[in-house]
Amino acid sequence: MMFGIILFGFFTRSFSADGVADVVLSCDLVEEGVGLGGMGGGVLFTRTPATLVLKDVPVGPDESLETLTPFVPPSVPDPELLLFETKVSSPEIPKADVLLHADCNQQEVLCEISRYSPRGLQDSSGFFMVSLSVDGVDFSTSLILQTLPVEQNPSTLVQSKLGLPLSGSGTLLTEVMFLVFSHVQSVSAPLKAKVLLNCGFRQQEVRLGEEVGVEWRLQHRGKGRKVLEMKTKLDGSEGSSVVLGQREGSSLDAALLLREGDASMTLSRLQVEDEGTYICTISVGNFHAQQVVQLLITQAPQVSLSEGKKDSNSAQTFSCHCSNYYPLDVQMEWFSLPPTASEPEPFIDQGSLTSHRQHGDGTFSLSSHLSVPSAVPPGTKITCRVSHLALDAPLQVTVEVQTPEPGIRKGVKSADDVKLHPGSKFDVQTFSSGNEKLVFMIFWTNQSDVLSRR
Repeated sequence: MMFGIILFGFFTRSFSADGVADVVLSCDLVEEGVGLGGMGGGVLFTRTPATLVLKDVPVGPDESLETLTPFVPPSVPDPELLLFETKVSSPEIPKADVLLHADCNQQEVLCEISRYSPRGLQDSSGFFMVSLSVDGVDFSTSLILQTLPVEQNPSTLVQSKLGLPLSGSGTLLTEVMFLVFSHVQSVSAPLKAKVLLNCGFRQQEVRLGEEVGVEWRLQHRGKGRKVLEMKTKLDGSEGSSVVLGQREGSSLDAALLLREGDASMTLSRLQVEDEGTYICTISVGNFHAQQVVQLLITQAPQVSLSEGKKDSNSAQTFSCHCSNYYPLDVQMEWFSLPPTASEPEPFIDQGSLTSHRQHGDGTFSLSSHLSVPSAVPPGTKITCRVSHLALDAPLQVTVEVQTPEPGIRKGVKSADDVKLHPGSKFDVQTFSSGNEKLVFMIFWTNQSDVLSRR
């Protein structure tokens, strides 16, 4: 039978002593039951109200303790209640103070508690795993709790669902034995960059002869593979560290692991295939726990504009090329700004899109073709605007329709060789007469600064 507790985001704060406070989490106990069986059968869950009290959470010097009230257990202990109580001061939970402010910041707290079986121990009835995270904050931790001995007498109550003895105040007293944490839940990085995936551990009792094992695995689109594995002894004895890296450019600092419990992994020369969910598993003695970090690869597009041939109706075709971007989703829009207007308007006909093209490095390219009627008045600015996840703001390229002169035909110089970086735009104008061609090209940034001219 498996048990779990899921917190739906309600909690209170209570004052405990100078510089520390209690965080009281309102939870649901989720018990996994028997499925319906047969085709279409699944797992059933029952929910029971529960409470988790984190005691001695550090309070910063600027925090007002006057608004915090002490946690008060039920006046009459009730064996039906699920009331977990644990101290988080030794070992200390990194960044646990964010729990004090999550309610004021309207941030959802997720708490999940399940039964835990330590390796090599026959009796695991008193162990639990607690997973805590706060929505919108880089805070995530997994705690291994062990129930504390309770002096029993004929009046000692036993929790009805878990079968464990309760303290005199009706709580399940526990202590933190081991924890694994991460300060980063999701990170984005461009191709060929270097990234650090954060993970670390703390434990209550350090036995120098024990071995610590760290494993990083990547899961993506239903497939998994080991990225890096390290085993070393906590005493740092010479030759005790063994590192197996299955991804070239992955590394872990053994000295930092032993000194600070830092199991963070560095990945260099990022590629598209590095994207996915990374699972950090740390094992020490009887205990092991995990943290999950999402790695997103983002590559900003390069944008260029070119002119096609006029058709039989004297319409002019323009092509906007968006290249070498990742991920796949990109938006390309065409706008026009007549000389008499103050704001650009989208073309009713947004032209046609080519099929996505994928390159050897996993990035994509896409082109949009727009046919502009000859009736469009001179001085009209035509803009291709590109939006993509890797861009802080849309990227745009603009050309201006020119007034024809006698003996001179107007056109737009091909800009296939012009590549824009995010936040830039340009105007391109070309005039030709007979066999002679006069080229006048100006590049502008978004702040209208002239970069180059020829």
